[in-house]
Amino acid sequence: MDPLGAPSQFVDVDTLPSWGDSCEDEVTASDTAAETFQKDTIRSPFLYNKDINGKVVLWKGDVALLNCTAIVNTSNESLTDKNPVSESVFMLAGPDLKEDLQKLKGCRTGEAKLTKGFHLAARFIIHTVGPKYKSRYRTAAESSLYSCYRNVLQLAKEQSMSSVGFCVINSAKRGYPLEDATHIALRTVRRFLEIHGETIEKVVFAVSELEEATYQKLLPLYFPRSLREESRSLPYLPADIGNADGEPVVPERQIRISEKPGAPEDDQEEEDEGLGVDLSFIGSHAFARMEGDIDKQRRLILQGQLSEAALQKQHQRNYNRWLCQARSEDLSDIASLKALYQTGVDHCGRTVMVVVGRNIPVTLIDMDKALLYFIHVMDHIAVKEYVLVYFHTLTSEYNHLDSDFLKKLYDVVDVKYKRNLKAVYFVHPTFRSKVSTWFFTTFSVSGLKDKIHHVDSLHQLFSAISPEQIDFPPFVLEYDARRGLVTGAAGS
Repeated sequence: MDPLGAPSQFVDVDTLPSWGDSCEDEVTASDTAAETFQKDTIRSPFLYNKDINGKVVLWKGDVALLNCTAIVNTSNESLTDKNPVSESVFMLAGPDLKEDLQKLKGCRTGEAKLTKGFHLAARFIIHTVGPKYKSRYRTAAESSLYSCYRNVLQLAKEQSMSSVGFCVINSAKRGYPLEDATHIALRTVRRFLEIHGETIEKVVFAVSELEEATYQKLLPLYFPRSLREESRSLPYLPADIGNADGEPVVPERQIRISEKPGAPEDDQEEEDEGLGVDLSFIGSHAFARMEGDIDKQRRLILQGQLSEAALQKQHQRNYNRWLCQARSEDLSDIASLKALYQTGVDHCGRTVMVVVGRNIPVTLIDMDKALLYFIHVMDHIAVKEYVLVYFHTLTSEYNHLDSDFLKKLYDVVDVKYKRNLKAVYFVHPTFRSKVSTWFFTTFSVSGLKDKIHHVDSLHQLFSAISPEQIDFPPFVLEYDARRGLVTGAAGS
């Protein structure tokens, strides 16, 4: 209560529900079910952790109103920015804050500096400067934004702060895409709590109404509230989830410079000086491994002159580009078709993926987006053995995937897809589809022919996969039942 007896406008962070409290129904699943789920499912790099979730709060409101050890203020390099967060902080903290800021002599992008909270409920204010975003300098912007969050948390740790209230550091004024920035914010905080969680009790994300939906959407990816939510969120993680600290990783820039670039890396003594020195080791040095002319490599591929290792490297690079695009593009229109989904496991415990041919309107959709969606869904599935069930049931010419698309898909996907695919069950095939499949597996691709199993009825499919392990489209069940009746009547 303030001196006049009116309720205080400040909000005590200890009264706010944690992120983990919002999903108690799923979290309280039995231990037996949890163990089974873990056994049959590929785990996310951001595991379900009840203790970490209990430290995180998502709150819609003004960060300046939080009663916690420190709040975060986003500003510019001179610490004089006039954005909604800063203006609220300055108004509530009082004139003493401006005097204190002058002593700091500014703040560089990515840095974090500390002042008192003055008239705020928070004891301290941590000031930081987010990057100006330009797509051509995206990598630099990502690294700078990561530094903002990391340096704020590091400062909180050094000052033994028990709670920190974050505003959304990437202000609209600086042009950083909200969703991209939220990925960096959440994963950086998550990784920090994994390593230094014992030093901090609460991290509050204070968001506006416009920002809340994005945080609600992405929080489950980095702070799953149950094993089930962890599994559901896994396919939606971006390609770059950072290193062990959440810092963005750019593989092609990871060039390690040794102290003596022209010398071996072990402690062997030089045999001789001058021209007598053995320079054979130079070919394995980091600088000697830098990539050559891409166009020249492609020419050599066409001429069949590249080695198997070089071909594999080229293929992996190409696949990674598709994967990055798949994880960054909006594929909700393809997902809504429900043409590809994960169901149970077969009799050997392998993951079952279902493809519903009738749900693929080939002539009406962008097939490149369909390929991206396949990669987006399958990338984490294909790391272990799996089987495909393709329902050809009641398809028409408008649903048939042509051989060029299938060949492209087969050529693009990573080697793990082919290695770990153990069977393809082709359900309700027609004579034409059997002939097309034979030609495709015989002349277009290798290693797939022996994995194809044509299944005329669901009863045959059940010899490999139990019915309760497959989510059947209703029309497939109806068609199979009608066909069984017809077959039975013909037999009698």
